[in-house]
Amino acid sequence: MTQQFRSFVIFAEMRTGSNLLEATLNGVRKVTCFGEAFNPFMMGWPDKEELLGVTRAEREEDPQRLLDKLFDKPGHLPGFRYFHDHDPRVLDAIIDNHACAKIVLTRNPLESYISTRLARETNQWKLNETETAIPAVTSYDPVEFRQNLSEIESFQLSILNRLQASGQTAFWLGYEDLRDTGVMTGLLHWLGRTDVEQVHPARDQVPQNPRELAEKVDNFDEMQADLHKLDPFALRRVPNFEPRRGPAVPSFATSEAGAGLLFMPVQGGPTDMLRSWLEALGNPSGKYTQNSLRQWKRKHPGHRSFSVLRHPLARAWDAFLHLMTHAKPELRQLMRDVHRVPLPADEELSELSEDAAAALFADFLDFLRRNLNGQTTLPTHPNWASQSEVVAGFARFAQPDMLIRESRLATDLEFLCHQTGIDDPRSDLLSPEPLPEFLSDRKLAVAARAAYLRDYIAFGFDVELTPAS
Repeated sequence: MTQQFRSFVIFAEMRTGSNLLEATLNGVRKVTCFGEAFNPFMMGWPDKEELLGVTRAEREEDPQRLLDKLFDKPGHLPGFRYFHDHDPRVLDAIIDNHACAKIVLTRNPLESYISTRLARETNQWKLNETETAIPAVTSYDPVEFRQNLSEIESFQLSILNRLQASGQTAFWLGYEDLRDTGVMTGLLHWLGRTDVEQVHPARDQVPQNPRELAEKVDNFDEMQADLHKLDPFALRRVPNFEPRRGPAVPSFATSEAGAGLLFMPVQGGPTDMLRSWLEALGNPSGKYTQNSLRQWKRKHPGHRSFSVLRHPLARAWDAFLHLMTHAKPELRQLMRDVHRVPLPADEELSELSEDAAAALFADFLDFLRRNLNGQTTLPTHPNWASQSEVVAGFARFAQPDMLIRESRLATDLEFLCHQTGIDDPRSDLLSPEPLPEFLSDRKLAVAARAAYLRDYIAFGFDVELTPAS
């Protein structure tokens, strides 16, 4: 089925060639690109205070009003340019509109960054063939470049993910494509304008700084040395094959004590103990929906939320105990038959010696490593999912005020209670659960780190399981 586009958006950044692309598209009959329509500092183009009858004040009050005006062009193909720092309130409406074609324009981020700095210093943003480029050099700022790179990469990955999730595709362009007649013609045909036989790139703009970087950057050697520290191929990235987790709001629990406490539990942690603790503080509640929890938060100004992190080795042990005592028999049989965890028959599990339990636990840790790396067909159970992924799921609704280590449970919860006006924090109910001595085995610690590498790095856990972990 051919998609009938009725509008378009150009996802780009400063100094990527978006002005040239706009000029090329505006040279085609019944195609109009309305500049940076949602740039907070201008209306489409510099020194403009109104666009299609909508003022900046009206756009600020309701950006959807301008978006509706832009897209209300029967028999015409309208669009605009959108950068990562433009009005975020319209992004959902743009992405969700499948009749709006998405064009993604990219450029070497270093070239784009240096070009932007030069343009700011000279105030020369476009150049035609009758004008003279203002000669200038600039300096490379490593902190500024890294921040800029991070923001743009994050935005582009977000766009890519959302298009994938909604079953859409984009037309990807590089800076060098913008002067290619074949590519520009292909773009117009993809947009549905097959009546246009050939599209020639706009000729009213020329490159401003066609010099090598060494001539444009006065601290070029320093820049080269700093760029060597970057990791463009993400060699140090920890692979993540876990599915994204939701916020799990129905598992949250609250207490009316003081200004209010909100507990956001990570399964496999000391959840039962903390629920009992909330009950002791008084008036506990749970089984929330996102809407009802928002209402609770509004009614409790000054409330605090928290989650508790458990050392990954201890948490893996809890998951192993859950497997042997509470999981369905079918799951244990699956472990025996498929996942190389040779559990004895169910009736023999309660009679395991410590040595046998330690050996089986080592096999379970190897299974965990494979499961969290997407190497098994078994879904990742919440009891053993990475805590970093669980907390990331929380953040899709609300981030906890405090992430508390289980080993500091009483101390940190006393502090939290003091903040919310709770006089008696009932610390006597916050005793850590005893763990078997064999968990101090170095081999088990190394196996747990292999399984939960993301958590060890994200939260700084010691490899060894000690009272201070």
